[in-house]
Amino acid sequence: MNIGIIGAGHIGSALAVRLTGLGHSVYIANSRGPETLQDLARKTGATPVTAQEAAWRGTDLIVVTIPLKNIPELPKDLLAGVQAGVPVIDTSNYYPMLRDGKIAELEAGSLTESEWVQQHLGRPMVKVFNNIYAHHIVEKGQPVGTPGRISLPVAGDDAAAKQKVMALVEELGFDAVDAGTLYQSWRQQPGTPAYGADMPADKLRENLTSLGTERTDAQHAEYKANHAHQEQAMGAQGVKL
Repeated sequence: MNIGIIGAGHIGSALAVRLTGLGHSVYIANSRGPETLQDLARKTGATPVTAQEAAWRGTDLIVVTIPLKNIPELPKDLLAGVQAGVPVIDTSNYYPMLRDGKIAELEAGSLTESEWVQQHLGRPMVKVFNNIYAHHIVEKGQPVGTPGRISLPVAGDDAAAKQKVMALVEELGFDAVDAGTLYQSWRQQPGTPAYGADMPADKLRENLTSLGTERTDAQHAEYKANHAHQEQAMGAQGVKL
């Protein structure tokens, strides 16, 4: 496949390593220009390009994996020429304390992170790769049927796009679990039990079912508080995002 990755941070770089290793053609971009990605190109085999080039060269799949605060800075027509059937993955997580500042809709819970991204980019998003550590993408993929194989939730409103993304997740060595609509992706956001937990598929499905589909005010408050504690701990450890 031809895959465009917009964002060369931890997740983008990890995906570039794995996807090129599987034989896909990967075109990767960052905010500073292709000339700053030569080391990554040598390590991964990915081709450094601009964000616009990553979008139009990703004729089979596009991944948007940049800090949430930078989404509004992307070109407004970034995905304008992308064919309708091409899935667009969003991996974003909201870190108001350490990186993103406060975003009103996410604070209130009126939108999920990926719904917010979808509004800005004007294309249906598929949410995945946000609840797994980047190095686990590189190191922990396993063959189908391996006991304890890590599962990843995949949420989105476009059924066909979601199926294509789930097939890629399986190819990478993880069990793909249908996590419902993009709105229901709140169940895999920071502060929730599935975030960073590397659950096998049966446990993940059980967890998603236990949370229900409509996020309550109490759930929003609970997971927001959990995430605040996580951010405070990360800040105390000197973690940089």
